[in-house]
Amino acid sequence: MMSDYLRAITENLEKIESEEAEQLQKAAQEVARVIKDDGLIFVFGCGHSHLPGLDAFYRAGGLANVSPMLDTDLMLHNGAAKSSRMEKMSGIAPEIFRRYKPSSKDMLFIFSASGKNKVPVEMADAAREAGVRCVGISSSSYYERGGELHKHVDIAIDCKVPYGDACMNVGEAKMGGLSTYSACFILNSCLINGSKLALNDAATPPVFLSGNIEGGREHNVVLENMYLGRVKHL
Repeated sequence: MMSDYLRAITENLEKIESEEAEQLQKAAQEVARVIKDDGLIFVFGCGHSHLPGLDAFYRAGGLANVSPMLDTDLMLHNGAAKSSRMEKMSGIAPEIFRRYKPSSKDMLFIFSASGKNKVPVEMADAAREAGVRCVGISSSSYYERGGELHKHVDIAIDCKVPYGDACMNVGEAKMGGLSTYSACFILNSCLINGSKLALNDAATPPVFLSGNIEGGREHNVVLENMYLGRVKHL
């Protein structure tokens, strides 16, 4: 079973790499633009879809200008069942967007495997109304089942996860979600490739080092001082 799950994860990531290359490159070009313009890279998702933003935030090998948009009511630790209901409610996204104040020199990644719920879709609408370039990551397995996010963003990336997310048969149930793996792979691929593009244009990406290597803490303090007050959760 472990080997089968590993194979399912690997096949999913390889499918993204081969079939979404053009869209990944477009998103990477936006990342490069933001780095060169000294902008911020916002990342948003509800429930488990907030995890890619945390994965890319304030970590060794991560960009210092990544700003996750974290709303407690839409995360799992303050009432998972409540958050699942709230992500379907209209009117929440514009208020979250207003608190973080993205501008036209910034960009926004939105993660929602289904692309169905009100909050991520309305977040994309808020971004586009404000002139903020928006990348939406959802699965085409939901496109004919109510998935709408891909229609509301500037760049749509298909995360390729199956309908229902889980991929391993365990009796009559399925276990083993794929969406977190695919989301983190997509986001980090865009950030890495975008950083390389920026560097090719003589713009140095602001990359954190591990605080546990020699000189890491001192390097990171410089970056912290650059973004304190701009990146909300820093």
